[in-house]
Amino acid sequence: MGLKKKPVTGMKDILPDEMAVRQYLLSEIRKCYREFGFTEIETPAVEHIENLLSRQGGDNEKLIFKLLKRGEKLEHALSSGEASALSDSGLRYDLTLPLTRFYAENQAKLPNPFKALQIGPVFRADRPQKGRFREFVQCDIDILGDESNLSEIELILAIGSFLRRIGFSERHPFRIVLNDREILRGMQRFAGFPEEDFEEICVILDKADKIGTEGVREELLSLGLSAEGIDRYLSLVLNAGEEAEDIRRLGEILGEKLSPEISENLSEIMEMVREIAGPELRLSFDPTLVRGMGYYTGPIFEIRAEGFPGSIGGGGRYDRMVGLFTGKDTAAVGFSIGFERLVTILLESNEETEREEGSLAILLEKGISREKLSAALREADRRRKRGERVLIVRMNKNKKFQKEQLRKEGYQECMEIYA
Repeated sequence: MGLKKKPVTGMKDILPDEMAVRQYLLSEIRKCYREFGFTEIETPAVEHIENLLSRQGGDNEKLIFKLLKRGEKLEHALSSGEASALSDSGLRYDLTLPLTRFYAENQAKLPNPFKALQIGPVFRADRPQKGRFREFVQCDIDILGDESNLSEIELILAIGSFLRRIGFSERHPFRIVLNDREILRGMQRFAGFPEEDFEEICVILDKADKIGTEGVREELLSLGLSAEGIDRYLSLVLNAGEEAEDIRRLGEILGEKLSPEISENLSEIMEMVREIAGPELRLSFDPTLVRGMGYYTGPIFEIRAEGFPGSIGGGGRYDRMVGLFTGKDTAAVGFSIGFERLVTILLESNEETEREEGSLAILLEKGISREKLSAALREADRRRKRGERVLIVRMNKNKKFQKEQLRKEGYQECMEIYA
């Protein structure tokens, strides 16, 4: 059997041009989030299978890459005839579950609150298609141990600061939309919907931008919900505004179906972020925002950019996940930037990323003397010690084309040394 050149289906090789964009984004992410006091951590790509199947990952739990047991344990599992006994671990499908395990294990060694930055690959056995891979990088910032809305405010300000830092807001106007899982619950109570249908109704509402109001109505009717209740529900959705005062007004309409602290909290987050970031960071309330992960317990948010379907980032509060490990709930909220989508956008737009200062390419003609080679190496060594990037290569026959390629790679200066 011959060796295969292509990567495994759903995975990809990364060429130098894309790698330069990725490294640029990662550098800016780290610089920006460090300024907000986030500390970088790392967790293993492999997680216990019990954790991955804890019903916290929503549909992602159907996409887990399970790892077989090893050695005698695998032989014993095979002899048992039970498929569930074959695996004791799997590849992580996101960074949030590993973070909560990490925090539960190391809480005594960490500051309170703990502001975590985590960057790493995640894996989902999804159907590969353009822009969707089975291995991709996520970049998360999370704050654990703070019950106040300062956490949401800081996360939104940090995300907005990063997107402005890389010039994304100038080229691709974006906005951050907010909602609260409790507002979603309050709206369903107001309509008289059964509590046990909450998640299924949310799934239908989440498709509103694709199937429209009538499509939502038809799917809700298919659940056996009353037409009167559906009309009350859709009236809330269609008449809700986008501003902080609109959230308060919705809270008044919902009355006893929603604790007043919920609408006031979300309104305050919007107002405070606007007060600090100014009009450049656009925010809006969207009562159809659901976020698919079942572990969210409070405010949720999503980044939407003009001209791009779907979101380029999102997150929310998940106050019950750490408690699954410790038996005691811990306040937690996180925001994940769509790293792979940002890379794709920058590549497709042919946008230049910042190049390193002082980049030199030294071209050596074939047959160069030992003395000139030594001098070239000494010059490269001297400039590298100054922090410059220096490439030494043999001179090609088509020198003009070679220099053009080097300039595209970011080498601002070329030095030619002849025999």
